[in-house]
Amino acid sequence: MLERPDWDSYFMDIVQIIKTRSSCIRRQVGALLVKDHRIITTGYNGAPAGMAHCGDLGGCLRVKMGFPSGAGHEYCRALHAEQNAIIQAAIMGVSISGATLYCTDSPCTLCAKMLIGVGVTRVVFLGAYPDKLAMDLFAEAGIPLEQYDPETRQATAYQPK
Repeated sequence: MLERPDWDSYFMDIVQIIKTRSSCIRRQVGALLVKDHRIITTGYNGAPAGMAHCGDLGGCLRVKMGFPSGAGHEYCRALHAEQNAIIQAAIMGVSISGATLYCTDSPCTLCAKMLIGVGVTRVVFLGAYPDKLAMDLFAEAGIPLEQYDPETRQATAYQPK
């Protein structure tokens, strides 16, 4: 009998392909919004549509300014993968309320607030991004966070280390 991946594995495999479109020099991130086992939108981090990417402009401004990972987001040209997935839903006029987010990295605080605001009801991610406030916001909103383990191909409740 043909062995098919479960839904979480299927969508997490797709997120790995999505992130390859990222133009970010520091971190490639992919995101996927899914509802009723159907892909609604995808997103990856990079400059807004039609604008120059950091690589085209001589490098990352945040690196040039000396910001560590996770700091100085206001100086970044890129939209986050989650933001791009939300924007694509808005452009297409599709509701993402009740959707699950699959993402290569756990969302930052800004993205967490947006995802909560649009009604995402579950977040599955591969790598934990060091943002305690984001995790606290999801907990307060009652949105389950699950970390996907590629070795076991299972998503389990996130346990901060």
